[in-house]
Amino acid sequence: MRSPLPELELFAAVARHGSFRRAAIERKVSTSMVSQAIRKLEDQLGVLLLRRTTRSVAVTAAGAELLASLEPGLRLISDAVEKLNLHRASPLGHLRINAPAPVAQFRLAELAAAFIGLHPDVTVEISAEAAFQDIVKEGYDAGVRFGDDVPQDMVAVRIGPPQRFAVVASPAYLQRKPAPRSPRELAQHECIVRRFPSGAPQAWEFQKRAPGRHVPTGKLIVNDAQTAVTAAVCGAGLTFQHERYVAHALASGALVSVLQVYAPGVGPPYLYYARQRYLPAALRAFIDFAREDTTRSDAKSAAARPRGAPKKQPRNAVAPGL
Repeated sequence: MRSPLPELELFAAVARHGSFRRAAIERKVSTSMVSQAIRKLEDQLGVLLLRRTTRSVAVTAAGAELLASLEPGLRLISDAVEKLNLHRASPLGHLRINAPAPVAQFRLAELAAAFIGLHPDVTVEISAEAAFQDIVKEGYDAGVRFGDDVPQDMVAVRIGPPQRFAVVASPAYLQRKPAPRSPRELAQHECIVRRFPSGAPQAWEFQKRAPGRHVPTGKLIVNDAQTAVTAAVCGAGLTFQHERYVAHALASGALVSVLQVYAPGVGPPYLYYARQRYLPAALRAFIDFAREDTTRSDAKSAAARPRGAPKKQPRNAVAPGL
């Protein structure tokens, strides 16, 4: 009997994700191919492994038993293949990275462009989204989050400086309501609230004098940065945005920055990934490249940085050079 290893790998992916579509994305095949492979495997084994409905996929008792037996073996196979990658002059593979939009646009894009120029056999896929993702469950090789937002069971590597934000409003709005003099006065203003896919509002963070997270309130709620910026230009209220999203509006005078003395912003971005015996060669190469690029950037900006204690790192951060 032919080994059903390809079908078993697809079954494990479906079982992990609870989704044929997500398994197909991970394995880089079509959803119909996944469905056909699972049906073929069930026919070959003579047992139902997955229960399907129009809305969900659930593992049967037999499927759960098979998955528990399969996973150690599949990890050994994956490790064996990755060990062979160590003998290549250049890494080979496909990287999937999940990151917040500002980091994806203003940091990861430049890193990926330079990286694939050095490693043409690697493909890098960047998914920019606000929602927190379980990178293992969703089939990502790595994710990016800020400081304490990095899951504690992950390994983290800093890939950039603290991210600067700005609290801005239109001149027309500030004529109606005097600019806030401290973050505590935000409660007296109309704030444009950005809601994440989880339903939670984005907190406004300040690094100096009154550090901490302030949850805004307001009559306008949006789910993306550009809509919030446009609404602010139209006089709807204050918005908290990455400085590069509002640079042109500030330069033209369409928006005015407030609360600068409190240094609106968040901590440095960290690339994080799951602990594993053998890192995929492409991921290891990207981690090393990002770390080296960050070190060079730090050296260039060292003279311009204000003196003071370094920002707190997440407990799972990896020291440079490890």
